[in-house]
Amino acid sequence: MAELIAFYSRRGENYFDGIIKNVEKGNTEIVVEKLRELTGADVFQIKQLVEYSDNYNKCAEEVNEDFKNNARPELDEYPQELEKYDTIYLAYPNYCNTMPMVVFTFLEEFDFSGKTIKPICTNGGGGVGNSISDIKKLCPNSEVYKGLSVNNSEVPEAKQLIKDWLEKSKI
Repeated sequence: MAELIAFYSRRGENYFDGIIKNVEKGNTEIVVEKLRELTGADVFQIKQLVEYSDNYNKCAEEVNEDFKNNARPELDEYPQELEKYDTIYLAYPNYCNTMPMVVFTFLEEFDFSGKTIKPICTNGGGGVGNSISDIKKLCPNSEVYKGLSVNNSEVPEAKQLIKDWLEKSKI
């Protein structure tokens, strides 16, 4: 059973408990590192060809514009041999109450029929939002598990949270 962790994460300025801080590594990437330690799965980072600004406020404007326009940002690269994976852990931050538009691009680009998708959403309190139902709409012939919501304040200690979720998912 081959597993892949496909994730989108953003570095640069991020919002933490009312303060904007510059980070070298986004919360989703940190969570993915913990997930990889527990699963040994292969990893693919979903990146936009034209990335959002490192400036938090400018990035928020760009994100909102993409959502308003239902944009599909182009990926900077595409995973090879996606067909060999039967389980996809899909990790992303909550943007506009769902996943970033580039994750929509990723899911629309490939056929996930017959695959199991296990979503993990990092967020500042919005949970998984509508992302699970959006994944189910985009991948109707896939088994989509109940997602794991990781609040930004839980990220440093998320390993146990992920471990518990994996056990409940009967990995």
